[in-house]
Amino acid sequence: MRGPSDLDVLVPARDGPALEALVGGVRRIAVLRANALGDYLMAVPALEALKRAYPGAHLTLLGTAWHAEFLTGRPGPVDDVVALPPITGVSTPEAGHVVPDGLCEELRGRGFDLAVQIHGGGRFSNPFMRRLGARVTAGMRAPGAESLDRWVPYTDYHHETLRFLQVAALVGAVGGGLEARVAVTGEDRAELARALGEPPRGLVAVHPGATDPRRRWPVERFAEVADRTGRPVAVTGTREEEHLVTGVVAAMRRPAIPVVGTLGIGALAALYERCDLLIANDTGPRHLAAAVGTPTVAVYWCGNLINAGPLSRTAHRPLISWTTACPRCGAGGVAPGAERCPHDVSWVRDVSVDMVMEQAEDLLTGPRGG
Repeated sequence: MRGPSDLDVLVPARDGPALEALVGGVRRIAVLRANALGDYLMAVPALEALKRAYPGAHLTLLGTAWHAEFLTGRPGPVDDVVALPPITGVSTPEAGHVVPDGLCEELRGRGFDLAVQIHGGGRFSNPFMRRLGARVTAGMRAPGAESLDRWVPYTDYHHETLRFLQVAALVGAVGGGLEARVAVTGEDRAELARALGEPPRGLVAVHPGATDPRRRWPVERFAEVADRTGRPVAVTGTREEEHLVTGVVAAMRRPAIPVVGTLGIGALAALYERCDLLIANDTGPRHLAAAVGTPTVAVYWCGNLINAGPLSRTAHRPLISWTTACPRCGAGGVAPGAERCPHDVSWVRDVSVDMVMEQAEDLLTGPRGG
């Protein structure tokens, strides 16, 4: 059903400069990446690089509650998760959330030797990481942000996975794959079976949601593509995306299985593991499907493709919208720091059904190399 990715290539192997960058005596590592599913998955190659460079060290992810639920006990580079409370610029984009009294002191007590910030430009996160008291700090720095001991510039239009690997290289962590892998556990598969029973063979998944409405391809187009595959179809979404899921199912001529908020992230990974293909927008579930080895076809706005698109093409096919201004008011959207207009219309409608269908058919019927 699926083959290995064509991007299990290696970034440069450890050489003299990388060995010199290694920090001696590291027993405990803290890594800050406290946001959404896709954001975490794009960081996995950097986490794996850190774990390879410091195999005896305990790696703690400073994340949120969903990270703790999903990663606790799951094989992978993260040994444990500290679920941070809402902190502006650190674990939430919302204003008004200060660092709670005693939190940094509690984290300092863990005795981190190395603190790595792969969360953003560092305006709020770099001061927070410095307060952990690690011997060495490393991360990203936007203009005007506080420096860490070792840092790389945080610039616009840079793929997140490659950005994070640059940070890992600052502390000698180089070499390895460029795509995330997530282990599916027996518990994940059991939860899937309890919720949905045995998925049909040849299943195709469709995920019509995306956090930003501008990234959403129209539901009727997802429905047409789903019908044209001629396969059993599951339409996935969160509770907040129920209207999109029901919209796709209602527009289809053939029956489909709606999966709305009934599965945890692990069980959703188990569902995607059983699929021959996921057709989606630019969203976390696309990254999740790719991480369990399932081919994907996804609709991307051009700017988002640069930052978060798949890095390989054998099993993952992005269809690119070149819309550069709001279809309603004409406000531009490609300049860094451009003010967002108030309209939530789709910016990806110029991707046609035939464009998506061509790639879906190729992945469903054509041979895929390793």
